Amino acid sequence: MSKALEKIEEFAVDVIMERRYGKRAALLLALLRILSVLYKKIIQLRLYLFETHIADVRSLGCQVVSVGNLTVGGTGKTPVVEIFARALTKGGRRVAILSRGYKSLPRPWYERLGDKFKTYDQRRPPRVVSDGRSLLLDSEVAGDEPFMLASNLKNVVVLVDKDRVKSGLYAIRKFGVDTLLLDDGFQYLRLKERIDVVLVDREAPFGNNCMLPRGMLREPPEHLKRANIIFITKCDGSDLTGLKKQLRHYNRHAEFIECSHSPVHLEEVYTQERKELSFLQGQRVGSLSGIARPESFESGLKKLGAEILYSRHYADHHRFSLTEIQKMFQRTKSRGGKIIVTTEKDAVRLPRLETRPLPVYFLRVEIKISNGRETFDECVARLCRTRRPVAAENNPVLVGSF
Repeated sequence: MSKALEKIEEFAVDVIMERRYGKRAALLLALLRILSVLYKKIIQLRLYLFETHIADVRSLGCQVVSVGNLTVGGTGKTPVVEIFARALTKGGRRVAILSRGYKSLPRPWYERLGDKFKTYDQRRPPRVVSDGRSLLLDSEVAGDEPFMLASNLKNVVVLVDKDRVKSGLYAIRKFGVDTLLLDDGFQYLRLKERIDVVLVDREAPFGNNCMLPRGMLREPPEHLKRANIIFITKCDGSDLTGLKKQLRHYNRHAEFIECSHSPVHLEEVYTQERKELSFLQGQRVGSLSGIARPESFESGLKKLGAEILYSRHYADHHRFSLTEIQKMFQRTKSRGGKIIVTTEKDAVRLPRLETRPLPVYFLRVEIKISNGRETFDECVARLCRTRRPVAAENNPVLVGSF
């Protein structure tokens, strides 16, 4: 059943991105346009309910930084969450990352239903991916992004739960944290008194400029007004005057930070052996990915000098089967490939293998701030200087009712 749903998802994404044509694609596009109008109305109503406090809004009495975007996938949120976590920890903050755990293993339906009728103290606790010392869950249970963050960050708590108020309370009470980082939190409106960091992809700032499900926009561009800081990602040194003018139309006060996702090294998935980027120069490779924009990953490999002999794309967050990996080995090797290269996010979803006909490497990518470093440093310094309110030490403030 999951395979069939994934095939439908791949077809729908191809139609949305205008990579598929024909009668079926045209009919689907017509339906999606109608649904987009309805979706936009719902999103606008939801924002109104939270802005007027008709919907339940909470304050947990500690620092909250949300990192998110307006579009679905592909802007590179995880590395930005990582640099904030590292900088805040270095500055003396006790940090917890709160993730909803997209496509993680869901709890049984009866547990989720039962929690809706309980107070926060009675509900099942969030999943603890890392307690800041040890990695406690695998990527299937935790979700690939929380698992990746927990693997890369020391002294940072990583929790997974759709209810970020519940997981925030748990982080404060159980682990004594004073700073919460919301991974993919721009649309999570129940936590107030926070800094909203919004990522905008230089290559496709608003996707195809259509709302879900016809396009990639989760919210209309005018909702960018809520952002305090705008990270323009995937910068390559080209002129951003036009894009910044467009962004200023929607937000007059946010500060801009320009950054790129820079490859750092290659790491063998199963042995952890590291290679310099120069290892890819002239290397004959197979490319494997299950991400929102595989073309960006493959373009990066080519810039590093790799010759891609075979590539295979899957739906975003796809969990690879043993059969799929064996087929990848076979087809890459038959074309003369010497290694397989994947993304770090995909690497955590690969099955365990005892023997491998070819080595499998992932490309480690980190954020490099090219313009606006002072803005980033000052933001972190302000957060590190601000003391945690006394009310939050043992009894977080809750605005609204249970």
